[in-house]
Amino acid sequence: MSGPSDPLTPPPLRNDCFALPAGTNWTPVDDALAMLRARLRPVVATRPCDLHAALGRVLAEPLRALRSNPPTANTAVDGYGFAHASLGQGDIILPLIEGRSAAGVPFAGDVPAGHAVRVLTGAALPGGVDTVILQEDVTCGDARIAFRSGIKPGANTRKAGEDVTRGDIILPAGRRLTPADLALSAATGLATVNVHAPLRVAVISTGDELIEPGEPAQDAQIYDANRPMLLGLIRQLGHLPVDMGRAPDDRETLRDTFDRAAATADAILTSGGASSGDEDHVSALLNESGAMSEWRIALKPGRPLALGTWKGAPIFGLPGNPVAALVCSLIFVRPALSLLAGSDWSSPQGYDLPAAFSKSKKPGRREFLRARLRGGQVEVFASEGSGRISGLSWADGLVELGDGAQTIAPGDPVRYIPFSSFTG
Repeated sequence: MSGPSDPLTPPPLRNDCFALPAGTNWTPVDDALAMLRARLRPVVATRPCDLHAALGRVLAEPLRALRSNPPTANTAVDGYGFAHASLGQGDIILPLIEGRSAAGVPFAGDVPAGHAVRVLTGAALPGGVDTVILQEDVTCGDARIAFRSGIKPGANTRKAGEDVTRGDIILPAGRRLTPADLALSAATGLATVNVHAPLRVAVISTGDELIEPGEPAQDAQIYDANRPMLLGLIRQLGHLPVDMGRAPDDRETLRDTFDRAAATADAILTSGGASSGDEDHVSALLNESGAMSEWRIALKPGRPLALGTWKGAPIFGLPGNPVAALVCSLIFVRPALSLLAGSDWSSPQGYDLPAAFSKSKKPGRREFLRARLRGGQVEVFASEGSGRISGLSWADGLVELGDGAQTIAPGDPVRYIPFSSFTG
């Protein structure tokens, strides 16, 4: 029987994991997200990882504290420690015993009632000490200390385990580890954690019209903008991008590219050829394999999203337009890849902020507008044309408009989602 730290490879996704219910035509955004969330699961192996190399990795199992934090009661300040119950009324004078308690060098022995001992920040509280007074509030002399009455029991101390108790779950499975998580894990005695292997995502651009940036371009050719954008996004999301280059509008060449991508990566991301036209070879190949589902999503920009599997690897076929490709990636592919990587489904954090624009929206589709926050208000890009790539660089987020009709006037609240909420 495999133990929790044995490297395990999950089985591939079933070919029909993306199949839509019979009769489905236009799929609302929320329905599409719910179906993805319900049908996807991790496709990557698990393995032990040294804590120092675990930043950004996804936990494959919950982490339990091996040690309490703090492990013992200690002092939060430099000062003097004593038993509160031994204090009398009025101003206090206590004899100071010889020695001290410092961080890592505890006082040897107990402190008698009615006496005090010198303690330094982070030091374990000696037996007989439950309260500490700041050194600034004390007068010292003749091996005695004097201070005013009124200090509360337990002042300036930390209880053992007040942060974390041994055996507590400190981090859940699916958590992508942050620098703060590494500190918490180390403080509770963990040197090794069980994590998922990084998700490898292959990126393919399709189309005879595409050429590599820097090459001489004829009028009918365009530079491939999607591939560098998507490879960068994959890296920003914490996955490993695998550049499979460009594939022409040739079915056999694309089939070979799919084969190589499935052998190299855990998931495949394509752009272009995702609809049902004569040259939409991504859809055609997935249909041939019996693993194609074209989701016509009620979304602007976007709509066609080809989903399927190829030799066990899930494929996300994005629109060829860069604006639509990025929006579909942020809204659908990002949370889907998170689940495939063993992490949690995460919804981006949006904020209701006043609009600095006017718009009349028709019902039927959810819309995402390129937007940016300036002076506490949300501006939108001057053109909604999905071919205007400059609007992606201009923007620092998206405005989300609901499925129904909507009329927006300046000052009306709109939902603004910063790009950092998608990638943070």
